[in-house]
Amino acid sequence: MFFNSLSFAIFLPIVFILYWFVFNKNKSTQNSILIIASYYFYSCWDWRFLFLLVFSTFLVYYTGIQIEKAKKESVRKFWFWLTITINLGLLGVFKYYNFFSTSFSDFMNGFGLQTSPILLNVLLPVGISFYTFHGLSYVIDIYLKRIKAEYNFVDYSLFVSYFPLLVAGPIERATHLLPQVKVKRDFDFQKAKEGVFQFIWGLVKKVVIADTCATYANAIFDNHESMNSLSLVLGAVYFAFQIYGDFSGYSDMALGMSKLFGIDLLRNFNYPYFSRDIAEFWRRWHISLSSWFRDYLYIPLGGSSGGMAMKIRNTFIIFLVSGFWHGANWTFIAWGFINALYFLPLLVLKTNRSNMEMVSLRWNLNSVRVFFNILSTFALTCLAWIFFRAKSIGDAFDYIKRMFSNLSFDAQYLENERYNYELLLIIFAFVAVEWNFKNQVEPISGKNSWLKLSFCLIAIVALGTFSDYKEFIYFQF
Repeated sequence: MFFNSLSFAIFLPIVFILYWFVFNKNKSTQNSILIIASYYFYSCWDWRFLFLLVFSTFLVYYTGIQIEKAKKESVRKFWFWLTITINLGLLGVFKYYNFFSTSFSDFMNGFGLQTSPILLNVLLPVGISFYTFHGLSYVIDIYLKRIKAEYNFVDYSLFVSYFPLLVAGPIERATHLLPQVKVKRDFDFQKAKEGVFQFIWGLVKKVVIADTCATYANAIFDNHESMNSLSLVLGAVYFAFQIYGDFSGYSDMALGMSKLFGIDLLRNFNYPYFSRDIAEFWRRWHISLSSWFRDYLYIPLGGSSGGMAMKIRNTFIIFLVSGFWHGANWTFIAWGFINALYFLPLLVLKTNRSNMEMVSLRWNLNSVRVFFNILSTFALTCLAWIFFRAKSIGDAFDYIKRMFSNLSFDAQYLENERYNYELLLIIFAFVAVEWNFKNQVEPISGKNSWLKLSFCLIAIVALGTFSDYKEFIYFQF
């Protein structure tokens, strides 16, 4: 069930009505209806994996209590490492087993030892990376005595499986979400209206930007051998906006619909393509994941407290793990490595925290430099996205090689018999809107909100039938 599907358009109002007008007596009934809705939502993908979600939920819930109750440090460590090992083990089996098996077989074949990998013919449970990280952060915080264990199983289950964030985040923290689900929510019309506006803007990003860009990006990447330099550059740009519109659009829809139920989720994107360097980009892109790795991996490894060698080591670990988190393919690891290389000069020169505030431009010479920094950061990001999108590292290098060697700038038709340049007008308009409202959560609310909402709905209807690409990229992670 996709957020941009007809079935979800039926599902969401039903849950909303039941939540506010039927089961609104107390916190327990509110949480119970959200749990039922969340489990139904997840079972629509594949009901068999619902048991995996329930098992993971119960395991972390139970071990969290045991860690808190334990008097001896050895007992605390036992329960802690038990839940860490099992959760990461399940993630490893479902998401990474085939990758390691194939890589090992290829490695042995390279030495002339012919082996055939033993592969598991299983689907990747949707959202497993997200709800696993929810549970891991919760149990780590209990072990480090940052929070108390949650004894109410329904409340904890809702924290893990809340359907707006279940399959693609944002990755929530117990310190932020659990206090909200432990109290009764009262209907707030203003918050609900903000939620509708944010959901619609997320739908614009997904349907108008991401799905439209996907039509062209897929055609160019899948046929890059026959494309000239200009088309290949456009393909990289289109994919950059596809993945941004797709994932940030999902996050906006998740945050918006959650406001309909009186619950605030962590912001996951903050206009990342207006960043002036890579460090700022990663403070604004997939914020919940970046902050998760910072708090639960980078800082425990020593963070920035040691010497430069330790800082560089930790930086590369963070980016490589982030790449591997996205998928079991060497292309994702290469993507993480490239971003680590981008980050390295900023770390060495100690300028990685020089752009903390939102960018602004004025009519002066400094603004020319800022504008150049934004464009160069976006160009570097697009170059790295090629590895993220390519099927193999070889394909990525071939794409880049042709982009810089096939120096032809003729207009090329795609299989759908359209020039691939008209979309640039839509992208320029989208960038202009986001730039104008970059100090807001989303551009629709505020002055003339209903007029802007009408334009968004018209764009969704007009372009919603333009592409047959409807899935969300991050559902595979």
